Amino acid sequence: MRTPLTLRLLQSTPRSGWLALAIFAAVAWIGVPLAHLVVPEGHPLYLSAYTVSLVGKILCYMVVAVAMDLIWGYAGILSLGHGLFFALGGYAFGMYLMRQIGRDGSYGADLPDFMVFLDWKELPWYWLGSDSFLWAIFLTMALPGVVAFIFGYFAFRSRIKGVYFSIITQALTYAAMLLFFRNETGFGGNNGFTDFKRILGFDITSGATRVVLFALSATLLMLCLILGRYLIRSRFGRVLASIRDAESRVMFIGYNPLHYKLFIWTLSAILCGLAGALYVPQVGIINPSEMSPANSIEIAVWVAVGGRGTLIGAVIGAGIVSLAKSFFTVTVPEYWPFFLGGIFIVVTLYLPNGVVGLWRRLWAQRKATDAAPAEDPTPAAAIKGATA
Repeated sequence: MRTPLTLRLLQSTPRSGWLALAIFAAVAWIGVPLAHLVVPEGHPLYLSAYTVSLVGKILCYMVVAVAMDLIWGYAGILSLGHGLFFALGGYAFGMYLMRQIGRDGSYGADLPDFMVFLDWKELPWYWLGSDSFLWAIFLTMALPGVVAFIFGYFAFRSRIKGVYFSIITQALTYAAMLLFFRNETGFGGNNGFTDFKRILGFDITSGATRVVLFALSATLLMLCLILGRYLIRSRFGRVLASIRDAESRVMFIGYNPLHYKLFIWTLSAILCGLAGALYVPQVGIINPSEMSPANSIEIAVWVAVGGRGTLIGAVIGAGIVSLAKSFFTVTVPEYWPFFLGGIFIVVTLYLPNGVVGLWRRLWAQRKATDAAPAEDPTPAAAIKGATA
C-alpha cells in the first residue's frame, strides 16, 4: 500500500525543520506586516518600505538559489545562464504590470509609453492577453519552462555536460540579453519595463501591497524548500544523485538520465520564473541587464558560498552575498566585483562545502570532543598510569 503524498511530504522534513518553517512563516505573515503597517515610525521595531522591499527581493534571490542548488548540488548540472529564466518570468509579469498602467502613463495612451515613443500603432501579437492576471501567472511559468525544456532536451540528449554545458548556458543568456536590448523586439529595449502603477487594481507602492508581495515571496521560498526536500529524499532524488556521481553506471542498470535531468532542469527554470515575477513589482523595474552572464555567475556563487547540495545552504549563501552586495554597492560600489571574486576564491580554496559544511565540521568536532573520556588530573592517577 502506497503512502499518501501528504504523509510523504510530512515525513520528508524533520520536526526541527517544520518548527523552523513555522517560525519563519509567523515572522513573514504576522511580524513583518505588523512592524511595517502598525508600528509607528521612529519605533525600534518599525520596518521601513525600503527594508521590506529589500528583504522581499532577497527572498526572491533565495528561491533562485534553491532552484540552482537542485540542479547543481543534486544533479551535477552547473548552469551559468539561470538569470535568463529569472528575467523571462520577470518580463512575463512585467507585461501585465505595464498594461495595468493604462492611460496614467506619460503620454496618456493605451499603449505602454515606450511603444508610443517608438511610434508603435498597436500591441504586438505576443502582448495579446497580457492584461489578464491569470494569463500573466501562466506565462510566468510556461515561458521559462518551455525554453528550458527545449534547450535541455537537445543538450541532455546530446550528452553535453560539464564545462561545455556551462559555457552553452552562458552563451544562451548572453544572446537573449542582446535580443532584449533591441527596441524592435517590443520589450522596452535597454530601459525595459518600469513606472508600474497597480497590480490587481491595488496601488503597487502602498504599504499593504508591499507586505503582501513580501509574504508571497516568503511563501514561495517555503514551498520550494518543502518541495526540494521531498524530491531529494524520494526515489527520484536518489536516482538524481546517482546520475550526478556516476551517470554511466545509472545508464548501465537501466535508467534513462535524460528524463530525470530534463525534469529537474525544467522545474528549476519554472521556480526561477516565479521568483522573477515576484521580484519585478517589489523592485519596480526589469531590464535586459538581469540576463547578463555576471548575474548568472553570481547565482552560482550564492550556492557555492552557502554549501552545494544543501538546500538551507543555498538560502544562507544567497542571503550573505545579497546583503554584502547591498552594502558594498552603496558604500564602495567600485570594489564590489573584487569582493565577490574574493569570496569565490576563499570558498573554493578553504570552504569547498560552503558555510554549512564549515558549520557541520565544527559541530562534529565539538561532539567528538564532548564524547572523548576526560582524563583524571590527580597525582594518583598519573602514578598509576606510569607504573601500569
